[in-house]
Amino acid sequence: MSDHPFLAATRDSYDSMAVDYAEWLRTDMDERPLDRALLAAFAERVRATGNLRVADVGCGPGRVTILLDRLGLDAFGVDLSPGMVALARRTYPGLRFEVGSMLALELPDASLGGLLAYYSIIHVPWELRPAVFAEFRRVLAPGGQLMLAFQVGDDRNHHTEVFGRPVDLSFHRQRPEEVADLLRDAGFEVWATTVKRREGTEKTPQGLLIAHRPVEPAGVAG
Repeated sequence: MSDHPFLAATRDSYDSMAVDYAEWLRTDMDERPLDRALLAAFAERVRATGNLRVADVGCGPGRVTILLDRLGLDAFGVDLSPGMVALARRTYPGLRFEVGSMLALELPDASLGGLLAYYSIIHVPWELRPAVFAEFRRVLAPGGQLMLAFQVGDDRNHHTEVFGRPVDLSFHRQRPEEVADLLRDAGFEVWATTVKRREGTEKTPQGLLIAHRPVEPAGVAG
């Protein structure tokens, strides 16, 4: 696993608050009709590829992994935090969850029909996003679908306490147009970019983006 310092800080922070975080998010998706609709569109596009294997990268307690499974995908979760993975395995024993880093996924090249990073690139320093997107492209088969969700903005926030527990977590907000440009640079084609206005307890608008790895012409190496 890559040894970037933010990885250890993020892993240890989520390990310490795994149970509280999962309880906080327990009914979160019930209040996100647009997200559920876009996840359904993402799933439909994955099913059209014929490769139903999908990684939910940064899956946390698995609340979206199970939605992907119910949408007919062969979904599994990957998370940096062993505590989160253990909790997800207990909550959804019929699904597979693994410890791993989005900077170095332990997956073969071109093996996935889809990859979801639902509010998980938010902890990646801005300068490392090209490396993350290159890794996402590596593991997606030609035609494979990518969906990202993130808070919109330009700033970085750092938290030292969450749920009354000490943490060391940085949150990097994103500009959808910049993310789209970085994805194109990594070899993706962007299909849809949606910005949802802030509501409820949200502090910023929310960005959701769906892209895909193009199918290369015959005789062209990927």
